[in-house]
Amino acid sequence: MSAAPPVWDQVVGQDPTVAALTAAVADPAAMTHAWLLTGPPGSGRSVAARCFAAALQCPQGGCGECRECRTALDGTHADVEVVATPGLSIGVDHARELVHAGSVRPSVGRFRVIVIEDADRLTEQAANALLKVVEEPVSRTVWLLCAPSLDDVIVTIRSRSRHVRLRTPPVDAVADLLVRRDGIDPAMAAYAARAAQSHIGIAKRLATDAAARERRHAVVSLAAKIRGVGDAIDAASDLASIADEESGATTAERDAAERRRLLERMGADTAARTQPPHVRSALAALEREQKQRATRHARDIIDRSLVDLVSVYRDALVQRLGTPVPVVNVDVGPVVTQVAQAFTSEQLLHAIDAVGTARERIDRNVAPLLALEAMCLSLRLPR
Repeated sequence: MSAAPPVWDQVVGQDPTVAALTAAVADPAAMTHAWLLTGPPGSGRSVAARCFAAALQCPQGGCGECRECRTALDGTHADVEVVATPGLSIGVDHARELVHAGSVRPSVGRFRVIVIEDADRLTEQAANALLKVVEEPVSRTVWLLCAPSLDDVIVTIRSRSRHVRLRTPPVDAVADLLVRRDGIDPAMAAYAARAAQSHIGIAKRLATDAAARERRHAVVSLAAKIRGVGDAIDAASDLASIADEESGATTAERDAAERRRLLERMGADTAARTQPPHVRSALAALEREQKQRATRHARDIIDRSLVDLVSVYRDALVQRLGTPVPVVNVDVGPVVTQVAQAFTSEQLLHAIDAVGTARERIDRNVAPLLALEAMCLSLRLPR
């Protein structure tokens, strides 16, 4: 297999996908107007979509160095629009705006490319609004939809899109990327890639943020501490608190900056205690959007914490069965051993199911604390 163009260097462990997309760039007969990129979280769906957009705009098919490549990758190219919703869903009004944008001919590039990083968050009405442009494509407009799986996109869209699937990249490949791209120490990169279970974004965060490593350690250590009902309630509260604290720390500064920019744009006094009615209305709309974003971010943090927690029970099951499979939590070996000794193999499977059920309930908008309490009650160590 020939080497892929340099723009694909940051897409790791995805040779079949890169080969398919590179072939489409090189051969118009292999090109289509709508693509659906699926893969597990952290597999690099969005990165692959941006690299594809850059390769489509690049005169050399993806050199990685020219202006077209650089601007497409960082989201500033005039003919590449990247949609990454901060809220819980993408509504029909936003979808109609995208349909309009997709009907305009490219201004400076070879194609107009619209990347929807969270196509699984399209509401049913929004997906139906996009369906028309997918069914009746506009010349030189390319739609790149990203979602965890085919089932997350309505059947009428996925049946009219070309599907490419990304896999979970190997741990070694993720560690190598952190070293090569981000200058991370090899030992730290190896730990982060393994602990993140090959999720590239989380691996980078674990490698560069000591507080993130401490929070993860606190989460995985809970598996050995839940003995009684009181412990279960406390553990659920701890998981919810970790999410609230991290979400608050991440969004507070950004929310304040957005509020300040809005007031400046409207010519309002940023120091005034009260604002005119039209300014108050705009501020209320901004606060609703920020609240939705904070809710989604907190739920994403909880979900990631549960992925970390379930890895302990998975490792314990591997240990009990003596399966020759690499473990995730090398750094908390005593916790894994304690859980493996306390639970039978069947009980470990029930524990894994309990965490999966909690994730599904939270995804269906069950109050996170209630879902976490029910889960933690199922995770009590046997007496």
